[in-house]
Amino acid sequence: MSLRAQHTRFIRQEAASLGFDFCGIAKAEKLEEEEAKLENWLNRGYHGKMGYMENHFDMRLDPTKLVPGARSVISLLYNYYPEEQTTGEKHKISRYAYGKDYHFVIKDKLKTMLHNLRSRIGDIDGRVFVDSAPVMERQWAARSGLGWQGKHTLLINKSRGSYFFLAELIIDLELEYDGPIKDYCGTCRKCIDACPTEAILEGKTLDASRCISYLTIELREAIPLEFKGKTEDWVFGCDICQEVCPWNRFARAHREPAFEKTEGVKKIQAGAWSEISEEVFGKVFKDSPIKRTKYQGMDRNIHF
Repeated sequence: MSLRAQHTRFIRQEAASLGFDFCGIAKAEKLEEEEAKLENWLNRGYHGKMGYMENHFDMRLDPTKLVPGARSVISLLYNYYPEEQTTGEKHKISRYAYGKDYHFVIKDKLKTMLHNLRSRIGDIDGRVFVDSAPVMERQWAARSGLGWQGKHTLLINKSRGSYFFLAELIIDLELEYDGPIKDYCGTCRKCIDACPTEAILEGKTLDASRCISYLTIELREAIPLEFKGKTEDWVFGCDICQEVCPWNRFARAHREPAFEKTEGVKKIQAGAWSEISEEVFGKVFKDSPIKRTKYQGMDRNIHF
């Protein structure tokens, strides 16, 4: 077995031992085919008020600008699908936000993985990423064969669906590379038809400025009145396009204790928002993704 093959095998073993469900590896090079798409998406204003999406354009496309000398992009999927599927809650919260902030949980695992790689292989230059830098994570995951981008633009894994956090390790080590798989969406358009705000457009394009997740999390000002009655009780994020996707019939419950539903989430879903003051909100959700919307944002969403 070649040294490159040995290193690749070790990386896959490490990923599995740290709880990642899938690991794919692609050559670190510029995403030439994405440049025009990204420019067009930004020019059309589909990013809404997320001005940061316009920053670091070149870095988004070229991982060697994030990690000089980069040779490989290691993409990882971490399941967050909950075992308990609640229905009928008064205020809906996206499944990814039920427990502890995934940034903390997964970044710790990635740091451990990079440390173990350096201990085994030697001096490796690299960085870890969890939705916190200009990395086109869905495109890299698709390029490394972990799935394909669905019409809702999320990554779909053929054997387990789409309820995954995506993470990356970009390193200056040559490895064995995976290739992309075909698109299995076919003629299905359930996600397009189900979106109540018509945010999912043809051509695998998301108008994020109309997406319920954007409206309830990223948007800091008042939600436009045109969306009144269309958010369907979602107060933090939205899972509609994933709920209707046929591939998610293969989703399995996660095994991560940190992602179990917190008491704070249970209270909000049960309609007990009036019991949560701004001070309590800060304490209860300090380690939760929900802190991103702030107390004022959650109050706005609940009363919209």
